[in-house]
Amino acid sequence: MRRRPGIGGLQTAAAARDQYRLLGENVAKIRTDMMKEQLSTFRSQLEDFARKHKNDIRKNPAFRSQFHEMCAKVGVDPLASNKGFWAELLGIGDFYYELGVQIVDICLATRPLNGGLINLQELCNLLRQRRKSDRGVVSEDDCLRAISKLKVLGSGFEVISVGKKKLVRSVPTELNKDHNEILELAQGQGFVTVDEVERRLSWTSGRAIDALDTLLDEGLAMIDDGHKDGKRRYWFPCVSPISSLTGIDSL
Repeated sequence: MRRRPGIGGLQTAAAARDQYRLLGENVAKIRTDMMKEQLSTFRSQLEDFARKHKNDIRKNPAFRSQFHEMCAKVGVDPLASNKGFWAELLGIGDFYYELGVQIVDICLATRPLNGGLINLQELCNLLRQRRKSDRGVVSEDDCLRAISKLKVLGSGFEVISVGKKKLVRSVPTELNKDHNEILELAQGQGFVTVDEVERRLSWTSGRAIDALDTLLDEGLAMIDDGHKDGKRRYWFPCVSPISSLTGIDSL
């Protein structure tokens, strides 16, 4: 008959478990302390780097993007506040705040044309035209970072992907799969017809017309009936340059 462990054996086993637990906690604490020390060192080096290259960070969009990536790796967000070390050293908090205000202005000005959905590349081009004294210093990465800070305003202001393009939405319009497929199809020439949607997407006429009418009602499409073939074109300013359609350059 197998003997059960006595009280002494149970106490020894419990003591061993406690020792293993304490050892594990000590190892974990040592690792945590080492990581904190390494992060502190990295952040200190990052500050030195920022002081040394602050002019490049302010003026060079590619360099600025790489700097943001370095910050993210050590848990630093230079845009978290307009006050503090990073804002005082670089002033990039004010830079993105200014960009955000200009993005809102452009989105509001172009909304009657595009229904609140604008191509990210077109938005950046309009920003550069508006900032004529700083032409070429605003990148798409800068626009994306500024837009990410606009989310606190609620109701819109987010970036969505449709096919190969990124679109900035400034109204709370919900697009379903059918709408996205039509927008992706329109990227080829800026417009679609009902026949083209039926043929290219293998849809019924009812499905195509229903989706196009919804996009039209939301202000995302414009109708063009002036063609000899009699086919109505549905133009989408959000996937074609707005500045080529209007005098928006004056923004």
